[in-house]
Amino acid sequence: MAGTKTRTADTDSTADDDGAGGAKPPPRDGLFIRVYFGDGRHLGPGMIELLEAIRRERSILSAARRLGMSYRRAWLLVDEIGRNFRQPVVETHPGRRGHGTDLTAFGERLIALYREVERASAAASRNAVDELRAALAPQDEETGKHG
Repeated sequence: MAGTKTRTADTDSTADDDGAGGAKPPPRDGLFIRVYFGDGRHLGPGMIELLEAIRRERSILSAARRLGMSYRRAWLLVDEIGRNFRQPVVETHPGRRGHGTDLTAFGERLIALYREVERASAAASRNAVDELRAALAPQDEETGKHG
């Protein structure tokens, strides 16, 4: 997705690795969108990344591991997302080993809507972001220091 990147479900702290090894992720470039609903609730990139990991892994535990977070943290985020919306976002299957969680149709729609907000925001801000990037001071490749 040009110009738009996501962050992990640690309620939106960055992590790009696959959860194995804990290496520091490379710097990200682009917009980070968090949708606030005016009543204290929000939907951010980390929540969406967690839902996407659950879709891939079909397990909250496996998704948490993939994202390098604790199961408890992942479960609390899934619970928060579920309480924020009228329709269920995930469906759990207790006792099923390995693949105990699926996204609902609404969970899939939530991801699609969020990703559309990201795409539209990136497209609308592309020229301004490019101008900001062009105005950056040079960075010393060895030290990482600017200017």
